[in-house]
Amino acid sequence: MRGKWEVVRLWVLYCLLLSGFFQGVFSAFNLPRPPWKKQSNFGSSVVFPLVGNVYPKGYYQVTLNVGQPPKPYFLDIDTGSDLTWLQCDAPCVKCIPAPHSPYKPNKNVVKHKDPICASLHSPANHPRHTPDDQCDYEVEYADHCSSLGVLVRDAFPVKFTNGSSIAPPLVFGCGYDQEVPASEHAPYTDGILGLGNGKSSIVSQLSSLGFIRNVVGHCLSRQGGGFLFLGDDVVPSSGIVWSPSESSEKHYSLGPADLLFSGQATGIKSLPIILDSGSTFTYFNSDAYKILLSSIKKNIDTKQLTDAVNDKSLPVCWKGSKPFKSLIDATRYFKPLTLSFTKAKNIQLQLTPEAYLIHTDKDNVCLGILNGSEVGLGDVNIIGDISMLDKMVIYDNEKQQIGWVPANCNKLPS
Repeated sequence: MRGKWEVVRLWVLYCLLLSGFFQGVFSAFNLPRPPWKKQSNFGSSVVFPLVGNVYPKGYYQVTLNVGQPPKPYFLDIDTGSDLTWLQCDAPCVKCIPAPHSPYKPNKNVVKHKDPICASLHSPANHPRHTPDDQCDYEVEYADHCSSLGVLVRDAFPVKFTNGSSIAPPLVFGCGYDQEVPASEHAPYTDGILGLGNGKSSIVSQLSSLGFIRNVVGHCLSRQGGGFLFLGDDVVPSSGIVWSPSESSEKHYSLGPADLLFSGQATGIKSLPIILDSGSTFTYFNSDAYKILLSSIKKNIDTKQLTDAVNDKSLPVCWKGSKPFKSLIDATRYFKPLTLSFTKAKNIQLQLTPEAYLIHTDKDNVCLGILNGSEVGLGDVNIIGDISMLDKMVIYDNEKQQIGWVPANCNKLPS
């Protein structure tokens, strides 16, 4: 489910067979609420350590505890979608291998009249359902992976940076039917943590309950790991490059940008740029990709670098006159890239060679910018994990802005 732009489509299921099949499982809707007190923790944050890397794992995961008593689940972090879902024993129709046993619902299904359900469905398109029907969902991603299930509400125990702890009931997807195309390699996780700006996202729910400001961010370490935060307590007070966000409920957009190669214009103009932690690599549309690849190849010293045709890690790879022992050994042969945003004055995102190359297990280097048109992204351009390493990236949904600043992502903020 990684390496491509995750676009969420949700709709109510009409299949009577499935409805009858799960009617007995989800016949009751009352959730035993855990003891928790609504209070304002504005100015505080929840910080989670991350595990993972760009290569070879291809994703970053967070551990969340769900339920009472709480049980741990590993979730792939994704700013490109809203809904969080776990594999679910409801029973499980089709579940993929995962680190933990599927989540088991306990009379806690969300009704169709719930505001979060309503935010996922258009009433005009689903007239057959009554307010007390269960709220079904289907999430389909651009790589044709999908999750089918029902919305549930359960406790999410969290601890804030100010020392307080709560376990609010939050809505998420209970996925009993997952599809992964044979050509894809699904992350070895229990589900997806949707971090978009829609009402169904965990950060939006915590914000609407008054616990945090509607701010989310991540710091992905090049060495592996990093941290994720919800709320604004750990956001630095200075040094951040802020750009206006053109965010919708489906993605975080920085607007159009021109691409510079080694400080020089490439002719690539007005690329609409989206930041997506659910994408391992960076993607440009076909025209931009071809121009960029041509610029890189023209500046390569062919005495030092040749095509590594036997390395299939990524579409374009190079080998050195001597094997590269690390990425740093190869970066001196490549030039920096710059995205200069046209709707914001003097706002640029610098992409050093480390932000678009990977070092493979064959001691070669490969280009971590891919042709998005070849994977169905059309003119959409994605800044993925590879280009956000060793930066704190902040999505401020209250001020409608996105920021970034170099950071030590190996150290959790106190």
